[in-house]
Amino acid sequence: MATYDFYFTRLTYESGDWDVDQRMPSNVLNSLVEYTTLRVDTAERIVALSDPKMLEAPFCYLAGHKLVQFTPGERRNFERYVKGGGFVFVDDCNHDIDGLFAKSFEAEMARIFGPKALHKVPNDHRLYSAFFHFDGPPNTAVELNGWGDDLVHEYLRAIEVNGRIGMLYSNKDYGCEWDYDFRNKRWLAVDNTRFAVNIIQYALGA
Repeated sequence: MATYDFYFTRLTYESGDWDVDQRMPSNVLNSLVEYTTLRVDTAERIVALSDPKMLEAPFCYLAGHKLVQFTPGERRNFERYVKGGGFVFVDDCNHDIDGLFAKSFEAEMARIFGPKALHKVPNDHRLYSAFFHFDGPPNTAVELNGWGDDLVHEYLRAIEVNGRIGMLYSNKDYGCEWDYDFRNKRWLAVDNTRFAVNIIQYALGA
């Protein structure tokens, strides 16, 4: 059986719409193969948040547009995974700080980790130099084209455990930004998936 340093796990959950930005994982996985020496499983794995198998994943992705209302089992696994050293990247596909996904997901985080657990990630955080160098979170086209809330979110937020990010939370809709066939990257002046490499390298302990 093949041994991998990394595989991409998308979390399903019973509420909302988890099945978004379907080309994004293969695009991100292609970037890991292109830029790093990681042994990468190029197949996306889809696992229910309530399934104990998610506790074994090196990295999990959770996203959507709609209401997030975890079941007791989903809530229990989310807490156990993050507090146990796991890493979840959560992306608000509405890119809207007042949208349904944002409000309901943030309420879930407050319920699990406490009302003050979610905080801003400073732009000099190691996340932004884990592989490529960034001065903070890269902007996305959806923030700049007047669609949605017409806001540019200047920071990401996170929940830390023992001084390390366990849950990284974005209202910038990176999933939509990276949702294209990886072969089309050659048309970009700068590959916009490079920040995904940073996120994953940080998740793996870089």
